[in-house]
Amino acid sequence: MRHEDTHINLVEACRKGERRAQFELYKLYARAMYNVCLRMLNNEADAEDVLQNSFVDVFRRMDSFRQEASIGAWMKRIVVNNCINFLKKKRIRFQELEERHASSIATVEVSAPQINVKAIDTAIKQLSDGYRIVFSLYALEGYDHKEIAQILNISEATSKSQYSRAKQKLRLLLGSADGLRQMNG
Repeated sequence: MRHEDTHINLVEACRKGERRAQFELYKLYARAMYNVCLRMLNNEADAEDVLQNSFVDVFRRMDSFRQEASIGAWMKRIVVNNCINFLKKKRIRFQELEERHASSIATVEVSAPQINVKAIDTAIKQLSDGYRIVFSLYALEGYDHKEIAQILNISEATSKSQYSRAKQKLRLLLGSADGLRQMNG
């Protein structure tokens, strides 16, 4: 049996309300979806709550899944939207980047051998919510700036500026121990 057929069978069983199938789907995708939540929310308890609510939504909305995308992509969209809604409730503010500020941001080059996954993860967690969310959606989740602008109800320019500023901040954090200490302090 092909991988795609297994997922189609699971989806059909979930639509019928079969708990075993729901649990299988949860086991297949929970870790990846939790990682999305954690990257966006930067808080383990919040990520767990949003993940659970997202799976409830997935199973409630299973009849609306039309198989135009993979089940994983469809579920990820629900998870991302739930994370964004959670953050909106916390009233996250996104700042516009004015052109005059863009030219004043220093660029720090980072040599690849010094960077490891743990350092990058730590640096991403230190970004402000606005920077982290846009960076995660664009660089890690594959959304373009137009989609991010629609999802977050911001301008496309704001999405681009938040992403640009996030990259600059990450370069600073990853480029020097002083930058990392400064962010922690």
